[in-house]
Amino acid sequence: MTGAALSGELFGAAVRAAIQAPSMLNSQPWRFRRTRAGMEVLVDEKRKLPVADPTGWAARVACGAATANAALALAAAGVQVDVLLCPDSADQEVVARLVPTDTRPPTPREEALYAAIMHRYSDRHPFEEEQVPAETRIALRTAAREHGAWLELLMGEVPVCLVAEIVRAAETARMRDPAYVHEVDSWVHAPGALDGIATEPDGSVLHGRVYEPDPLVAVLGTARDTVRDQLVAGVAMEYVLLTATNAGLAASLLSRPIEVSAAREELRRGLGQHGVPQIVARLGYGRPALPTARRPVSEVVDG
Repeated sequence: MTGAALSGELFGAAVRAAIQAPSMLNSQPWRFRRTRAGMEVLVDEKRKLPVADPTGWAARVACGAATANAALALAAAGVQVDVLLCPDSADQEVVARLVPTDTRPPTPREEALYAAIMHRYSDRHPFEEEQVPAETRIALRTAAREHGAWLELLMGEVPVCLVAEIVRAAETARMRDPAYVHEVDSWVHAPGALDGIATEPDGSVLHGRVYEPDPLVAVLGTARDTVRDQLVAGVAMEYVLLTATNAGLAASLLSRPIEVSAAREELRRGLGQHGVPQIVARLGYGRPALPTARRPVSEVVDG
């Protein structure tokens, strides 16, 4: 069924899964289009964050995560797809194209990851002190590697203090910019809103202090920092987060060490990596919670 059109039902299921992806300030910077050859994921230029995300890095990571969810929804329905990132140099709004290639029953892993989509949430509260088992850490690294990224998992006082210092410096640099503070504040909405956040982002870190005495800090990166690399990072990030969700873990994404170029470079050097850090997160056992609200499918579909 290569290049076959998706039914409206399948397309709707893919979009409903896609919009559950995380995004900076829950800005939800994506749109979706059904085509004769499958479906497309587009970055929504109107929902980019001009101060917090002037290069569009965070929007592309979010769209990569949405792409991963859409592919999983289709796989769970028995439709395998080729995921083409940056498929059209003439139309840079289209960041991904999902082209059906085959039909087969989903694997148990595909079913489990798809089921995790609606249970994944960001937790900015303190995690429990229970350590993440070695087998779970291996599964998280594998999920990143299988989707073109690397994942460093930092434990212990020295590496965690390194990250905490970088987070604190990035936080200080960002909060000195009145335009940045104003933009963040503009996305803090009352409970029940369909986008934005209810609390200060990155609230798990206060003045560089991570709540847990022995946290697990994850840094996901790619070989380079092209537009395609940032989309790859979003895809890999979502598979890591869904793998974590299946293992009973919650996550808190920390964007500021990536937003500030000097902090990002310091993080890369501290890790001894030749690649480029794209995502920083805390992982741990948190309290049950619900995902944040999302705009309805009708608002994110073209045509």
